[in-house]
Amino acid sequence: MTSQEIRQKFLDYFKSKDHLIVPSAPIVLKDDPTLMFSNSGMTQFKDFFLGYKTPTAPRIADTQKCLRVSGKHNDLDDVGRDTYHHTMFEMLGNWSFGDYFKKEAIAFAWELLTEVYGIPKENLYVTIFEGDASENLNRDQDAYDFWKSHISEDRIINGNKKDNFWEMGESGPCGPCSEIHIDLRTPEEKAAVPGISLVNQDHPQVVEVWNLVFMEFNRKADKSLEKLPAQHVDTGMGFERLCMALQGKSSNYDTDVFTPLIAKVEELSGKKYTGILEDEKDIAIRVVVDHIRAVSFAIADGQLPSSGGAGYVIRRILRRAISYSYRFLGMKEPFLYKLVAVLQEQMGPFFPELEKQGKLVTEVIKSEEDSFLNTIETGLIRVEKLIQQTIANNQKVLPTLEVFELYDTYGFPDDLTRIIAEEKGLTIDEEGFDAEREKQRKRSQQDSAQKVYDWVNLESKPETFVGYDQIESETYITRYRKVENKDGEFYQVVLSSSPFYPEGGGQVGDKGILENATESFEVLETKKENGLIISLINGLPKDAGALFYAKVNASDRKNSQANHSGTHLLHEALRDVLGTHVEQKGSYVGPDYLRFDFSHFNKMTEEELALIEEKVNQKIKDRIALQEFRNIPIQEALDKGAMALFGEKYGDSVRMIQFGSSKELCGGTHVKNTSEIGHFKITSEGSAAAGIRRIEAISGDKSEEYFKNLEKQIIELSQLLKSKDVVRSIEKLIEENTSLKAEVDALKKEKAKGEIGDWKNAYEQKGNKQLLVKKTSLDAGSVKDIVFQLKREIPTSVTIILSDADGKPMITVGVSDDLAADYQAGAIVKDLAKEIQGGGGGNPGFATAGGKNLDGLENAYQKALNI
Repeated sequence: MTSQEIRQKFLDYFKSKDHLIVPSAPIVLKDDPTLMFSNSGMTQFKDFFLGYKTPTAPRIADTQKCLRVSGKHNDLDDVGRDTYHHTMFEMLGNWSFGDYFKKEAIAFAWELLTEVYGIPKENLYVTIFEGDASENLNRDQDAYDFWKSHISEDRIINGNKKDNFWEMGESGPCGPCSEIHIDLRTPEEKAAVPGISLVNQDHPQVVEVWNLVFMEFNRKADKSLEKLPAQHVDTGMGFERLCMALQGKSSNYDTDVFTPLIAKVEELSGKKYTGILEDEKDIAIRVVVDHIRAVSFAIADGQLPSSGGAGYVIRRILRRAISYSYRFLGMKEPFLYKLVAVLQEQMGPFFPELEKQGKLVTEVIKSEEDSFLNTIETGLIRVEKLIQQTIANNQKVLPTLEVFELYDTYGFPDDLTRIIAEEKGLTIDEEGFDAEREKQRKRSQQDSAQKVYDWVNLESKPETFVGYDQIESETYITRYRKVENKDGEFYQVVLSSSPFYPEGGGQVGDKGILENATESFEVLETKKENGLIISLINGLPKDAGALFYAKVNASDRKNSQANHSGTHLLHEALRDVLGTHVEQKGSYVGPDYLRFDFSHFNKMTEEELALIEEKVNQKIKDRIALQEFRNIPIQEALDKGAMALFGEKYGDSVRMIQFGSSKELCGGTHVKNTSEIGHFKITSEGSAAAGIRRIEAISGDKSEEYFKNLEKQIIELSQLLKSKDVVRSIEKLIEENTSLKAEVDALKKEKAKGEIGDWKNAYEQKGNKQLLVKKTSLDAGSVKDIVFQLKREIPTSVTIILSDADGKPMITVGVSDDLAADYQAGAIVKDLAKEIQGGGGGNPGFATAGGKNLDGLENAYQKALNI
């Protein structure tokens, strides 16, 4: 049975049991402050469990893309070193939202595994929660009794809280669970050691294949448990492990989930995969084929590699794969991007985002490979210099701070530094390095650390957002909680009637004021979490249950919505001018400016930018009224031509924003008429990543301010130049400057000609070779010309010129071609540059170095005389 057939059988089975089959949610989470990635199948349904949203159907099944590389659920360091851990994996799941519970979930799982998939019953074991007295949790007797009707009691195992009480994080929905384990060992192994003794013992052939979670509780911030509004079922079956079991393999990597990728790596690297766990080459291949899946899906879902947040995690995964392939597969050129096509062929039928975003994924990965391989090459030079310095100082341990700087600042893999050092008979200070890494981790944690207390619920009132229609409203606080971070103590509040737009869709959250007759609080930010609109205020009201008045900062809102509407018009104009391949890949909409990232592979021309600006401003002049479809079925919106963004999660009902022919699904705030945007001005265009361009622009008040400043500068220039024709005056200055520069260059050349004759006669005979060491104040260009002439005209010579032009030390070295085998200009200049606290390089025949210490030129001069 192929992996595609296994996946389809799962979905077909649950469809037959009246489950709605839904597509996988994006792997990257954009509106959940508690998680960066979907780390389990239940993530997209969290709001249903908490009772914040109503599910589409009471029974749902899917296959969900998951990523476990940070936080509590972190499998990154295990990947490649065993047969079953992965960063990105598929979780097959069936869900019940207040419908069926333990009895049906257990019956479904048993029937599917044993009758549909045909797994022998004697290979299966199940676990149940044994209870936990410290939390007043009883043994899950119901699950035990239901399992007894399917499997013999000697195969039902009590499990502790660690294994059999599932929690998605530090807080959130949780409950007891029942795991199903499969024994994949040979008959001889099973006869020698009972399988029951190996369950949950990290045995590679006795593995958990399915976890049935019975969601009953919500873990609060104070670690206490409260009952959920309803009982739910949340199951997750590891697709890769299921394939291993059904295909009779002893490793996930031997299944057809991975073998096509492995075959491609073998073809590209020339290395043969043997499946040996301890073999570094095989570990590298497993790392590569695992990580390419994680990175490809993340990029396809809209997360580009970057230097912070979720983007940094993706970059780290990709760099781990590049590092392994560089060291153990000998791959010194980009090649990972060539695996994307194989992945598309394998998984494209079930995950269309891979097909649609394939070109972008490929280009981004190739660009990241180029960049990191260059980092490695540069790092190797730094490591070599560090090693030489260590040896010169008669030390055996590389200096800790420099090794950590290579890792932390330059991104050079620490294990590669370790390997190179060991080859030279040196070591690194492991304890010192770990201590520096721990310091850095704590600094990072302190910067982002935030303690969030539990909600205090006040009088129950409906919680609604009224900010599309008004920016002020009477309201009550329905709940609040304290928040502590490095800046102090604050309070998050949920309002019964909130005009504050919560950060989302690229638009910043509203700020403003929350006040009553006696108190006033500043609203510092507004965000959305688990369906709640949460505003952060700078204190706790004395009477939190009083009637309040909420007021949005009107100026900021006005400018933000002008920029947001301008973003929609920009998106349409880009597709008109550049082509329909243009898709939004990220945005920022604030009161000061807008930023728009989009897929396009070429730098835009001035003509294209001017045309786009013109198109947007024409729409503004046309005074197009907003057409808002606030609650429209998503299919109807798509049928009307609305743009849906890849990687975004949409519900069954959506909001569509229309300005004439511009139609987009969007939850942000917008102007009522395009004329309110004022004027649209592009301020910059550049590269955001491989295949991604970025435009920054302004509108409204900021655009008006921009042109006022421009006018002011022109007036000041006109006064300075004493001319109203500023352009002609500047052209005249440029002409005069060009003429004067030509005169100066001519004078320099004359001076250089005079120097050449003197320098030719100043060479000192050193055996059968000639050496010139000379000080000068000539500029770098003149020195270079002279050195090249001398090294051609003076045979068997080394020429060293030390310059102090413009008060900056410069060393130039030339070696005649007939000495190239014996003397290297780069090595000489590198040695001399130490005296001026500088560095540089070049080729064997010519090299230069600049520095910081002008006084060091004298030491360099004396040192050069002894070449």
